[in-house]
Amino acid sequence: MEAKTRSDLRVSIMTILYQINVYQKNKMEYHVDDIINEVLEIDNEFVKEIVYGVLTYKEQLDSLANSYLKDWTIDRLGNTDKAILEMGIYELLYTDTPDIVCINEAVELAKSYSDDAVRKMINAVLDGIYREKEDRGQ
Repeated sequence: MEAKTRSDLRVSIMTILYQINVYQKNKMEYHVDDIINEVLEIDNEFVKEIVYGVLTYKEQLDSLANSYLKDWTIDRLGNTDKAILEMGIYELLYTDTPDIVCINEAVELAKSYSDDAVRKMINAVLDGIYREKEDRGQ
């Protein structure tokens, strides 16, 4: 089996976060590792780090997203869009992935899985967070 690229893995992460959002909205019980294992046939630390990171910092990620969304809240986004945005913000703030890669990867996912308005929204939020991070010198 060929190794998956990080871009491929981000599609898996988006799928996992999407499923978790659905379970949470419907107040259904789930185990994160079971969902990860359903989506990925191999154990992958990058996937686990991002999924568990997003779940751990969900409130902060959503609050930050809301501060950049104009006349909108993250809760109004579809599950796929929400997953892409949360993953992008998490990766931008809490990983060593270069900022431009975090933004580009999220925008590319949005091009494939979201409509144009949402793609622009995701890009604007991530760009705003990136600029704030740069201003703080992080």
